[in-house]
Amino acid sequence: MLNNWRMAELHATEAPDRVRELEAWGALFDRTKDGKILQRDFGGHRYARLAHVGDRTGLEIIRTLQHHGIHQGIDVYMECTITKLLKDGEKISGAFGYWRETGKFAVFKAKAVILATGGIGKCWKITSNSWEGTGDGVMLALEAGAALIDMECQQFHPTGMVWPPSVKGILVTEGVRGEGGTLRNSKDERFMFRYIPEFFKAETADNEAEADRWYKNKKNNRRTPDLLPRDEVARSINSEIKAGRGSPHGGVFLDIASRLGAEDIKKKLPSMYHQFIELSGVDITKERMEVGPTAHYMNGGIRVVADTTATEIPGLFAAGEVAGGLHGANRLGGNSLSDLLVFGRRAGLHAAEYAKNFKGTLSISSDQLDSLAAESLKPFENSGSENPYTIHQELQETMQSWVGIIRIESELKIALEKISQLKARAKKVHVEGHRQYNPGWHSALDLSSLLLISEAVTKSALERKESRGGHARDDYPKMDPNFAKVNVAIRKRENELVTTLEPIAPIPEELKKIFTE
Repeated sequence: MLNNWRMAELHATEAPDRVRELEAWGALFDRTKDGKILQRDFGGHRYARLAHVGDRTGLEIIRTLQHHGIHQGIDVYMECTITKLLKDGEKISGAFGYWRETGKFAVFKAKAVILATGGIGKCWKITSNSWEGTGDGVMLALEAGAALIDMECQQFHPTGMVWPPSVKGILVTEGVRGEGGTLRNSKDERFMFRYIPEFFKAETADNEAEADRWYKNKKNNRRTPDLLPRDEVARSINSEIKAGRGSPHGGVFLDIASRLGAEDIKKKLPSMYHQFIELSGVDITKERMEVGPTAHYMNGGIRVVADTTATEIPGLFAAGEVAGGLHGANRLGGNSLSDLLVFGRRAGLHAAEYAKNFKGTLSISSDQLDSLAAESLKPFENSGSENPYTIHQELQETMQSWVGIIRIESELKIALEKISQLKARAKKVHVEGHRQYNPGWHSALDLSSLLLISEAVTKSALERKESRGGHARDDYPKMDPNFAKVNVAIRKRENELVTTLEPIAPIPEELKKIFTE
């Protein structure tokens, strides 16, 4: 359990208020018959805790916050990518980037900057993340001098689409299993019963009859193993596929059609129904889905102070997936959105307070801006012939093959060597055309963050010689109590990534008592 205990406490105590706040701003959560907010079962949760809007909760939150932000008079700069944080001495002074449409450079002067840039999924070949998940925010913080923690603990969601190839990795919500969906192999076996870890045996059904009863009578039955934590389910699916019991396209089956009626599926899982109909031609009210693990969420990230979300750099704050500490080695389903709400609010409050109380002036060096502009334009001027898309593809293959769900020292070292070679080749990337909306140029600039963060993940994975949560080592298959006491921290020192083991603050006795219950 690598969590920052204070972040976990704040998250648990403040999340309900953030849900009520969203509701006051216009979010339309699903309701029970007596008008209360309906809560759904999700993997790893002992109770139905997930407030939701069908299977479109994230979209509803985005809609609500966008509308509220507009009414608050917040300026939103669309299609702008930040490539460097600016500093005056040790303090943040602003940010440098470019407008994607015109290719012109942009400079923002600021006393405080909040990073809320999400994850790093595009480092892997199969991912649920969209094209933006290139690790920009993590790279920005690392380059500015901040520390990262637990980067080895990448979560692979157990259920992503596996067919057709063009949509491989797109998320299949845990809500499908929360509503009764079951995982099955090519022999039609509900295989999760053979993968129940010792830690969860007391509270997990060991037979189909009890697992099915649990959906209607949770007090007197143990929960289904289909809703074990994500890392356990992902590794179980991986084992079934390796044992030759996978589906035709290299996944396993997820069945909701035999569990719920067609109208219930369309009502409770509308996004999944449309996603499969439109992208793969599968009607999930009649057919099984094919699913498999997909790189999904960065459990680690930038080290922050729990109460303020401040990083080690004065004026720099971070919230959401880009920040480490809350989730430890493995995030529970649903906690990413509540994480954003709780710590996004705290980041805004404390960044504003920092800026308001800031004394003195900040300057931005024109020489630094000229240097950053010249560095950004190098791909146009390079005489090399390397293609940014080819390098990105090879990086994804490397991370998928050697830094995936199951790791081993020899393979992690192969990955580091390959990443080093790709970094050298990236300096020779050449792009054609103009700066105006040039995807090749954008991809070339993304390589710096993709390669740096891939190296950080791999070095951290080598350092943690145990298996815990989202980090599984075949050569160290068990949890080591000594590693439970430390975070793997990583910093950039003299242009090299350096890892250190740093002690985790002990949990106060009153919280430890609740935890052990």
